[in-house]
Amino acid sequence: MKIHAEALLFDNDGTLVSSLESVHRCWTRWAEEFGITQEAFERVELHGRPAVEIAADLLPADVVPRALARIEELEVEDVPHGGVQLLPGTTAFLDSLPADRWAVVTSATRRLAEARLEAVGILPKTLVAADDVTRGKPDPEPYLLAARELGVDPSRCVVFEDAPAGLRAGRAAGMTTVALTTTHQAHELDADLVVENLSALSALVTGGNVEISVRP
Repeated sequence: MKIHAEALLFDNDGTLVSSLESVHRCWTRWAEEFGITQEAFERVELHGRPAVEIAADLLPADVVPRALARIEELEVEDVPHGGVQLLPGTTAFLDSLPADRWAVVTSATRRLAEARLEAVGILPKTLVAADDVTRGKPDPEPYLLAARELGVDPSRCVVFEDAPAGLRAGRAAGMTTVALTTTHQAHELDADLVVENLSALSALVTGGNVEISVRP
């Protein structure tokens, strides 16, 4: 299967890097600090959603700003302590792309996203973070903003995601979707193409076109 596009849009956590252990450590401590019961905490989906939505699901509105500042602090502080690792194929795949043909689109705050990306040597020219949008994934706004910043029609963009919420956002934006089975099983992921991780793919750049292929 080959996919043709003008721009490639990557989720970060679970797509380019893994921060699952860090997320679990930090959010568990956060929940304890704010007196959230384990039962309530386990009912909330953490992965692929902005922290503001998670906090709003669990806490009174007047507590949310303080809670958001605290979880960002915990996660940023955790980055140097094994808080993030590159996923297979990430470096090689990104290195094959021109800097103006791809972007990172994350539900993390800009401060946290930059800390995680810098820790593994990824320096995107274009980054869309939670701070940049009013509605996070599964709303299409983050991906539509990234397409606009790259100057590419949404229909000519490919979204790379590991989470159902992110894939819904990509589809709603009118984009082709590629799912990675790094955090969810294949049957949970509704996408145009499903692969294990970025090491399964290659990219051939010719002019303004990128041809994405599954490696044999």
